Amino acid sequence: MSFSIGIVGLPNVGKSTLFNALTKNPVDIQNYPFCTIDPNVGVVTVPDERLEKLSEISNSEKIIPTVIEFVDIAGLVKGASKGEGLGNKFLSHIREVKAICEVVRIFDDENITHVDKKVDPLSDVQTINLELIFADLDTINKRLEKTSKETRSGNKEALFQTEVLNKLKNHLEKENMINSLDLEEKEIELVKELNLLRSKPILYVLNKKFGGENLDEMNDERYQKLMDYFEKNNSKYIILDAAIEAEMNKFSEEEKQEYKKEFNISENSGLDSLIKESYSLLGLITYLTTGEKETRAWTVKKDSPAPVAAAEIHTDFEKKFIKAEVVTYKDLTMSGSYAQAREKGLLQTKGKEYIVKDGDVLEFKIAP
Repeated sequence: MSFSIGIVGLPNVGKSTLFNALTKNPVDIQNYPFCTIDPNVGVVTVPDERLEKLSEISNSEKIIPTVIEFVDIAGLVKGASKGEGLGNKFLSHIREVKAICEVVRIFDDENITHVDKKVDPLSDVQTINLELIFADLDTINKRLEKTSKETRSGNKEALFQTEVLNKLKNHLEKENMINSLDLEEKEIELVKELNLLRSKPILYVLNKKFGGENLDEMNDERYQKLMDYFEKNNSKYIILDAAIEAEMNKFSEEEKQEYKKEFNISENSGLDSLIKESYSLLGLITYLTTGEKETRAWTVKKDSPAPVAAAEIHTDFEKKFIKAEVVTYKDLTMSGSYAQAREKGLLQTKGKEYIVKDGDVLEFKIAP
């Protein structure tokens, strides 16, 4: 299963620095726009403290975490939807990802150029929103040109699509997210087909600077306006210092702990929070398998039935599925072993209708 998250934002807000911190894979960083031309792709481990404990119970030879993919996309500018700043190419890269991680600068620093010559995080967010909206409106208008011709002959499907397209157009013109619109199942299928940019979930990453003039710490009016906007739109966001996170990648684990203590940095890594939030943003959960050979995390879409989850291990498992033995991570670790969990009646047998939950430890029975 491949899920990717595009890291977007205006030029010089810290996108590539964040990508470096996430992937430990250096990319070219310069203090000018359009340094990143082609998207850089990195596969990132999803932190999961449950794996270590399960490995101890099973005495596993190895641990295999699950992963997600981050794509570092070059900075957008005003007019991107009309081709400004290589905009068409960048927008096409955003179309290819499943979700958006939007980096927003929340610090003042005269030594780091801002494309608009001033730091205003809400304005930055609105600039990108408008470019995504303009690009989506262009997609919708092109489809409307096609359906309007077909409606003249009384084509029912064309009539339906025209109605939905106009509903989407009106919603976008009010600067709304597509997923805030109440749509029926058939209408949702059309949205998926159109692959609209404003239908992709967004996680905002507010990038601050250690020792800098951070708007959140100053209780700056610009920051309050951003918070008001997020609250109004139920936006998800996290705050971190991308440069600090990238710097700590050079340290050993012991050095990281000393560094965090010296500079009063939270033990809960900003990167770990970002990765976990991104994973959740995609509507994903993790189920686990464990044994002497390996303890492993598997990614599956939320609300997936057991046979679909089994297919992540091998495609044949879905059609050959017989049953699944299920125990929750909590029950298994509290019991100390599969044998104890079974003796306590905590190990359950489930059929094809069972909906897999995050943290389920599964063993599938498959037909020969």
